Amino acid sequence: MGGNYSKEILKQLTYGHGKTLFGDTPLIILKAFLQSGVSYLGGYPGSPTAGLIDVISDAYDFKLKDMGIYFDCSGNEASAAALLSASISYPIRGAVNWKIVGTNVASDALSHISSSGVTGGAMIVVGEDYGCDSTCVSERAFPFALKSTMAVIDPRGDLEHLANMIEAGFELSEYSNMPVMFLLSTRVAHIRGKITCKDNVEPKISTKSPLSELITDLNKIPLPPVTLEQARKKFDERIPAARKFILERRLNEFIKGDDNSLGIITHGMIFNSLMRCLYMLDEANIHGESRIPILNLNVTYPIVPEEITSFIRGKKAVLIVEEGMPNLIEEFIRATAQRAKLDVDIFGKDILPYTGEYTPDRIIKGIGSFLLKNTTSPYEKEKIQEKSGYIEVHKEKAANFLKEPVIKRNPVFCTGCPERPIFTAIKILEEDYGRSYYASDIGCYSMSGLPPFDLSNSITGMGIGLASAGALSRMTNKRVISFMGDGTFWHSGLTTSITNAVYNNQSAILVILENFWTSMTGHHENPTSGKNMRQESVTMNIEKALIGAGVKWIKKVNPYDLNESMDALREAYEKDKGLKVIISRGECQLEKGRKEKLVVKRKLESGKRVVQARLGVDPEICTGDHSCMRYNGCPSLTLKESPTILRDDPIAHIEQSCVGCGLCGEIAHAAVLCPSFYKVEIINNPSFFDRIGAKINRFFLQIITKNGWEN
Repeated sequence: MGGNYSKEILKQLTYGHGKTLFGDTPLIILKAFLQSGVSYLGGYPGSPTAGLIDVISDAYDFKLKDMGIYFDCSGNEASAAALLSASISYPIRGAVNWKIVGTNVASDALSHISSSGVTGGAMIVVGEDYGCDSTCVSERAFPFALKSTMAVIDPRGDLEHLANMIEAGFELSEYSNMPVMFLLSTRVAHIRGKITCKDNVEPKISTKSPLSELITDLNKIPLPPVTLEQARKKFDERIPAARKFILERRLNEFIKGDDNSLGIITHGMIFNSLMRCLYMLDEANIHGESRIPILNLNVTYPIVPEEITSFIRGKKAVLIVEEGMPNLIEEFIRATAQRAKLDVDIFGKDILPYTGEYTPDRIIKGIGSFLLKNTTSPYEKEKIQEKSGYIEVHKEKAANFLKEPVIKRNPVFCTGCPERPIFTAIKILEEDYGRSYYASDIGCYSMSGLPPFDLSNSITGMGIGLASAGALSRMTNKRVISFMGDGTFWHSGLTTSITNAVYNNQSAILVILENFWTSMTGHHENPTSGKNMRQESVTMNIEKALIGAGVKWIKKVNPYDLNESMDALREAYEKDKGLKVIISRGECQLEKGRKEKLVVKRKLESGKRVVQARLGVDPEICTGDHSCMRYNGCPSLTLKESPTILRDDPIAHIEQSCVGCGLCGEIAHAAVLCPSFYKVEIINNPSFFDRIGAKINRFFLQIITKNGWEN
């Protein structure tokens, strides 16, 4: 599927020294990889790194394959991390990527590779996201890197700088023998701009130039007693080497200021937020010049003590602007200042927010507070005081443009989503069978825990939902129902939940929502898509995998046939023991819709007959019961005023976004036998027979209408 990067855009990957490349962050990162001479790339899709997987897969046949670069559409983050083993003993450069919580899945492989150390440059691009724009939990990858001793690069929001830090990252990795974690925040991941290119570097070891000899070095194997020596090397050799490289290459940036009594230390994209705040406080200009000296840490681990003490020495007060918790950078700087016996007041999380994304509006108050407390000039204080309320005034002005506050909305399933019907069926059956314990999982189906379904008691991670209810399935008189997607099934669900359930004789119902795509993270191929991200054919089957794992009770249903789904659920409810698996098979509506729109467009342009189904609600018949919404929640269903004064309640109405799946009508019939729904067919470029049929229909409708009025 890929990200649909055109050949014209991908052609820029061939540009050499001095040429200008225009593109987005993923394209620039891939270009930096090529300029660094990488031999292999891999990863597991997840925002905000999903675009990187897209551009790599699109460029594979166009450029990477010819250069001998191996690309792995990794089964999960652990298999992606394992690729980095190629760099342990050989001078092979490679990179993998995943989103923030993927580091937890990859941790086993990463800790072993970090213990062995690397010879070739090894990089992990992690989609850091402390603002929960792309993941369910607020978490930092930074502490994990410290635990396993990996260098950490956190670039600011500038594409030229980003490309340079990618190249420097591979050099840092080789110089220090440590893997490098490259943090890609949501804001940095979606920049568009330009860079000045360098020549691509052909990898010395690749699929075109394979290794002729293999190295066996027991000192690289993380087994006792060698692991003790590997641990010593981390702190006696690797970290000192990294610090030396950081200093010599000046990877961190220092901005001079006029007031040397104060200083600010920050990192990565937060530098951009900081500069915006200082500009609004009239303490910096649009050219990046600041009255307050600033140290921006592009490498946040290892931090160089000499660099910190050199910056702090002689200052009265220093502010540390660090996004996320735990605030490890702040604590390290405080400890460094104490060891050096520096007489300086350090401010950080005591005046800045502990949690949430550090956008300018969230940190300007704390920055203003720091400056007011420590600035001696009465003129500067008055100016800061005046400007500090700028954000609040701006918010108030913006709010006045709206007639009423914007209502917070829950995320909802897409129109026509094939996952919604199974939750509708469960919701309707609750009236006869009561509520169950619902152990959900990570995916689009996680939204089943929100209204109108409210079918979630827990979410614990990808592929873990069924396993999370292992104890409860034996300690409650409620049945256990778990949900899992096909992408999650192959990611880890087969081993973590299903084989665990069979092995432990767990009694539960598992609903596998097979929509043929890993939809939640950007619509990427998975083993049931029929192709991998290299567009090679694969034949993997969920039902056969379940049978192989020992599952005895398996039912397949069409999600758009509500009665079929309800019958399968009833049968599962009434069977006492063992694991019951229902596979609900229906293609992701977004992917299906994209393909169908192209087909329809081509047919319309060529004058061919096109039939499209649409649903409607008869306003004269609708009673305002709204069961279609209470058991559905489709975005195309809404309310409008009743056309008759005899009914006060608003009636149901279907918007033009309807895809004609028919579920809302089925729900209404299953719940209250509602006759108000109707289905119509819109015909473009009608045939001769279509026109004759339409005339006949109109003729009889006129007769019926006339007779109806006369009677």
